Amino acid sequence: MATSSREKAGLLSRKSYDDDAASIGSHEAENASVDGRTLEELEEQDREVFEDDYEESITSVPPSHRGGLAQIFRGVGASQGNVESEKTPEKKSRRPTKRHRERRRRGEEESELMYEMEEGGDASQSPSRSRTPSRGSSESDLHRLGKIQEDKRARKRRRFVHAIIHIGIIALFAFLLWAAYRATLFTRPSLALASLSNGTSTFLPTTILISLDGFRADFLQRGLTPTLNAFIQEGVSPLYMLPSFPSVTFPNHYTMVTGLYPESHGVVGNTFWDPNLQAEFYYTDPARSMDPKWWGGEPLWVSAEKQGVRTAVHMWPGSEAHILGVEPSSMDKYNGKETLENKVSRVLSFIDQPEETRPQLILAYVPVVDTDGHLYGPNSTEIRQTISDVDDMLQSIFMGLTQRNLSEIVNVVVVSDHGMATTDVTRLIQFEDLVNVDEIEHIDGWPLYGLRPKNIDDLDRIYTDLKVKAKDYPAIDVYLRDRDMPERYHFQHNARIAPLWIVPKAGWAIVQRAEFDVARGQASGAVYHPRGLHGYDHEHPLMRAIFVARGPAFAHAPGSRLPVFQNTDVYNVVADSVGVVPAPNNGSLRLPLRPLGLHSDPGAPRPEAPDDPVPPPPPATPDLPSEPDEAGGPGGDGDDDVDDEAAGKMLDSDLSEGGAGPDDSDSPDKTQLRPWWQWLLDKWKEAEQKLSKLFGKVGSDDQDDEAS
Repeated sequence: MATSSREKAGLLSRKSYDDDAASIGSHEAENASVDGRTLEELEEQDREVFEDDYEESITSVPPSHRGGLAQIFRGVGASQGNVESEKTPEKKSRRPTKRHRERRRRGEEESELMYEMEEGGDASQSPSRSRTPSRGSSESDLHRLGKIQEDKRARKRRRFVHAIIHIGIIALFAFLLWAAYRATLFTRPSLALASLSNGTSTFLPTTILISLDGFRADFLQRGLTPTLNAFIQEGVSPLYMLPSFPSVTFPNHYTMVTGLYPESHGVVGNTFWDPNLQAEFYYTDPARSMDPKWWGGEPLWVSAEKQGVRTAVHMWPGSEAHILGVEPSSMDKYNGKETLENKVSRVLSFIDQPEETRPQLILAYVPVVDTDGHLYGPNSTEIRQTISDVDDMLQSIFMGLTQRNLSEIVNVVVVSDHGMATTDVTRLIQFEDLVNVDEIEHIDGWPLYGLRPKNIDDLDRIYTDLKVKAKDYPAIDVYLRDRDMPERYHFQHNARIAPLWIVPKAGWAIVQRAEFDVARGQASGAVYHPRGLHGYDHEHPLMRAIFVARGPAFAHAPGSRLPVFQNTDVYNVVADSVGVVPAPNNGSLRLPLRPLGLHSDPGAPRPEAPDDPVPPPPPATPDLPSEPDEAGGPGGDGDDDVDDEAAGKMLDSDLSEGGAGPDDSDSPDKTQLRPWWQWLLDKWKEAEQKLSKLFGKVGSDDQDDEAS
């Protein structure tokens, strides 16, 4: 015991302390020895003594006084305690050997580094680690540790920056989605969804949509439409509205009530072939057209009825097709013989129904401008009278609303589906001169031609041949649906669209020889029917349509001028006017509308009257064949050059139901070509008859005398 005290006193003496203190941080003292042992050996001895004392103190504690964890791992009871006591000396004897082996395996440098990493501090500042074997090794380890920690901090910073960037991108994307959603919303005018009273009845939001088939935008500039022109000055309208391609009746009427391009709703023409259904759509044949399988999208009357808004549809194309299994509350089938007066009565009868059965949405179709435009041409005397008659019909409807005190309660929207171009025998192209008909399986559309080859492998060759021939026929354009169809047509993404198309310029027509022999017709000066056509490039001035609206949902300054828009926007606007949520569609215009100003503003653009194709004068002395036509068929028969089957394709109105064919009472014998003097006489009689009809100056007796 005394010896131990002296040893401790010697270690703690000032001299020994000073020697130790002098050795701290001294490079020369690193290899000094005490009692023949190096500092490293002394340090190792101190550690072993400490560990042995700690182990002895642990084993000397009774098992009952040990902690919970000691009881769990070492067991409870004297027998287990005895076993442990017996194992302790063996552990003591094995420990130095095991420790030295481990140290040799790891190496002193790794031990130093591990200590520093576990302690999280600088070993050079720790008293217990001041006597290290090598200062250079410690500094290297510290440098490496610092580098590791710096790399960790850099990685954390990078992760943080990346997280911020990604969160920012997600937030921006979410904001854009929210902004786009908000942009699709609209703030309805305060009166648009209000129930209004005319003094005797309460009216829910009500809109009448009237379509004037074939009413070209510049018809408003002919001085024949005082009612429509006054309506423009009272309401809101663009200079014109663009139809959709192709500019024919059925696709465009269905576009206006679905907001979808024809390629999206599936009615891609008046006639077309569906390769999936292996069936043909033909617009004038209800058995081949009024089947819901043809009609995609959700039309206005279906959207409204699904949301509890009652509808009445008067002859609108497609309304008889039982689309989506939802029927209008009231529906009138197409009747081409119905007079304009009856249409006025029918529309007003819907308004006069009791409140519980009264429709809020009324759609009416008026085909007469289109019918007479085909029969007589858009510049004929007859079409002038028809335009005036339609304007009178609108006046009667407006007067009926005024008499019922509904002018400021019921919305009225007047639209048309397309325009009309004059045809002429000098602007015809023989189909057989362009294509070998034996290679074509199906022909879709008219006057533009969609071609489906019998062998699809021939498609590229036929296309190439047509492109070469188009150089000699500048009045046609040739497109492959999947290669060079103009994007603005929106006429690609549907299998019902034929793979190859020939699109004539406005006023031109492509005809098959069975319908009209172009060479003979031009030689004879024959009059080609129909006299007016449409279906051309929807942006051509002759194809422009109209849109005019007035009512509580259109609470703008009278005579407001809208930017030009396409008819895909009609669906949204009309749906908004009666509080119906539109189905997804291609339109973007919503209520309230945003006028650019007034039509009367100084510098505001004025409507243009496009130049209609004018036929060249006929030859004075046409070449006559030496022999009459043996077949007596089409080609030399003047006004009767269109056979019965072709006539149905040439007109947008079903003439078998309502129209009348061209007057052929003065046609020459079908086996003879008319001489030039006969053609001149026919023209004189035609002009005289038109003047008689317009002014009534020539009596029917005089006409009979002249015809004889």
